[in-house]
Amino acid sequence: MKTAFCSLLGAAAVLAAGATTSFANDRYADRPPVMVSPDLSAPWVLQLGHAPGIVRPSRQATTQQPLRRLFQAQPDRQRTAAVQQPAKRMVMRPQMNPLYLPQEVAYDGPQKPGTIVIDTHQNFLFLIEKNGKARRYGVGTGKPGFEWSGTHKITDKKVWPDWRPPAAMIAREAAKGRYLPTYLAGGIENPLGARALYLGTTEYRIHGTNQPWTIGGAVSSGCIRMRNEDVVDLYERVNVGTTVEVI
Repeated sequence: MKTAFCSLLGAAAVLAAGATTSFANDRYADRPPVMVSPDLSAPWVLQLGHAPGIVRPSRQATTQQPLRRLFQAQPDRQRTAAVQQPAKRMVMRPQMNPLYLPQEVAYDGPQKPGTIVIDTHQNFLFLIEKNGKARRYGVGTGKPGFEWSGTHKITDKKVWPDWRPPAAMIAREAAKGRYLPTYLAGGIENPLGARALYLGTTEYRIHGTNQPWTIGGAVSSGCIRMRNEDVVDLYERVNVGTTVEVI
């Protein structure tokens, strides 16, 4: 009996040792693959960045390379992108009516050739010529309250004349809130323009203007205003002593 019990214990021990060795060997054995449906695995695998057949570029490759290409291949755009070119402003000036451009016209008045006749109603200046002709220029004349008429001689001629506004004009304009200088040297900003022909002992002149669009209107304080191009032309055609009739 004792011998049989010992034999059973021995057999059990052998079986236990064999089972333990088997279980230990199974830990390192190759396990069969686990098959998972693609519908279930795809979302999770994509999140891990290891989807079958998809190779994801590194973050460094996708962000730094385009930036390097941008800054190297487009230097002009990079330099000017922060500064916008200002839009050009177009200032539209009123245009003078072509009717007042110089032209040769027929003239049948009684004045002798070489006389200047200024029509302050039609805003024309006529330089009388021979054979019933006259050279006609458009002019600006005295505004309401500053009209005048009379006959005078040209007593002086000046190129790019200085301007000394009369005291009465300075006071009159100051009352309107416009303050005139007591003296302004000749030049493009001077309202007397490029040339001036002085009439007798009056304060009136035939002169140019830096506002040619005013030609053809009643716009001055009594002076006869011409385009700079036209007053230069007239200046070359007449002399001191020429008779000027203002009607």
